[in-house]
Amino acid sequence: MTETTSKGALDGVLVIDASRVLGGPYCGQILADHGARVIKIEPPQGDETRLWGPPFQGDAASYFLGLNRNKEGIAVDFSRPEGREILLALLESADVFLENFKTGTLEKWGIGREELRRRFPRLIHVRVSGFGEDGPYGGRPGYDAAIQALVGLMSVNGEAGGAPVRMGVPVVDMVTGLNAAIGCLLALQERARSGKGQFVEAALYDCGFSLMHPHLPNLYLGAPVPAPSGNAHPNITPYDTYRCKDGDIFLAVGNNGQFAKLCAVLGLPGDDARYATNALRKDNRPALREMLEGALAAFGAEEIAERLITSGVPCAPVRTLDQVVADPHTAARGMIVDIGDFRGTASPIKLDRTPATYRKAPPAFAADTDAVVREFGLNGDDSGLVRK
Repeated sequence: MTETTSKGALDGVLVIDASRVLGGPYCGQILADHGARVIKIEPPQGDETRLWGPPFQGDAASYFLGLNRNKEGIAVDFSRPEGREILLALLESADVFLENFKTGTLEKWGIGREELRRRFPRLIHVRVSGFGEDGPYGGRPGYDAAIQALVGLMSVNGEAGGAPVRMGVPVVDMVTGLNAAIGCLLALQERARSGKGQFVEAALYDCGFSLMHPHLPNLYLGAPVPAPSGNAHPNITPYDTYRCKDGDIFLAVGNNGQFAKLCAVLGLPGDDARYATNALRKDNRPALREMLEGALAAFGAEEIAERLITSGVPCAPVRTLDQVVADPHTAARGMIVDIGDFRGTASPIKLDRTPATYRKAPPAFAADTDAVVREFGLNGDDSGLVRK
């Protein structure tokens, strides 16, 4: 049996998280879940996601709560020189500085990336931005839905023949947070060798563009410009939702062997030449759909999904979110965490010796100011601090 420890993989790493909204805070929460000490600095008006509700718990909307657990919370007015001095005092001890200030803001305050590099040569400076610093769009602010539109995600999402549709989750923000966390970990690993920090940037535009698989590789090889195709896969068939007696099932048939098993379970002929290969199945999609839905109409979605999975056919019933929360597998995987009155979604990153821990609910606004002031000796001119 593997021995676990109460210390997370990032125990001893201090992160100063001055980011707001989604991508940066999600990165900070990933680091915090795995043992880093994360001090979240909010502006005087608070992280705007505190107001992105209802629903609310205390002073914070669910949007904020889902991204900021395991963090200590203070508020600093960076528009004041005293506030910037507080940040610099905290960075003296920090391993990571995480921020998503608009390009040029830190430079305007005299603490841009080069100045921070000079003062704190071991610091990992992680920036989440919309478009990066350079290029025609460099320095512009970025927002998930706008990036989805700009990088082509909306152009391939939606019903066939219909208008482009925004994905129902802020996927660009989330994957940017993930990439920022990966970049931070890479930089920490390299610092262990060189002793030097570095600047890490995760831009929403870059991260959204990187999600366009397999559409970009298809385009590079001469395929037509993709358009919305509903739930159908551009390269694989049958890889789509299909109607059953009481709901929908998603079939994810990726090879000829799985297709043969699908036909066997549904009592369909497995030797129809029109469907002998994936390329032929793709060419004959309408007829294949008619055949499959004719057979699936005799079954409930949950029932036939279980039979198909048992037979080695990848598939799943299409469920609502409340059904997913109630699924026993969700509980078995430990994907819901409760800290007092706070309920959140657990980390999907599983380490067997140093697992994620859930130590602290998301902070109330400026809740840890006095404790941080005492610990870091900010009792001099701390007029840049904002107290509750």
